[in-house]
Amino acid sequence: MENAATNTTSRLAGLKVLVIDDSKTIRRTAETLLSKEGCEVYTAVDGFDALSKIADHQPDIVFVDIMMPRLDGYQTCSLIKHNKVFRSIPVIMLSSKDGLFDRARGRIVGSEHYLTKPFTKEELLNAIETHVGSLAR
Repeated sequence: MENAATNTTSRLAGLKVLVIDDSKTIRRTAETLLSKEGCEVYTAVDGFDALSKIADHQPDIVFVDIMMPRLDGYQTCSLIKHNKVFRSIPVIMLSSKDGLFDRARGRIVGSEHYLTKPFTKEELLNAIETHVGSLAR
């Protein structure tokens, strides 16, 4: 098991990840898990906060909560996917609901993947491996 962790760390080292969630707990959990894997983690409290951070840091992957004040996850994902510069960034939707409608709506706005909260470390890392495996340095 130790070897697997070492492998993951080397593959994800330096990968820039943006976690957008209005829950401090979710942001902190994701940041802790991903930092331990060698990722550079940026966090945002909502979609408006995230848009400037995407421009500043140009993350390799974005995790976005669906239910947020001001600019929700669907709107945030849609804005990212309609921007020529950022549309290729994989967007992973996060939700406490595991509904078919939510998954479908996430696909419609362009998200690549959907994780139900609370997510596990493995789910988080698998999503990164699946969608930025080719980008991982």
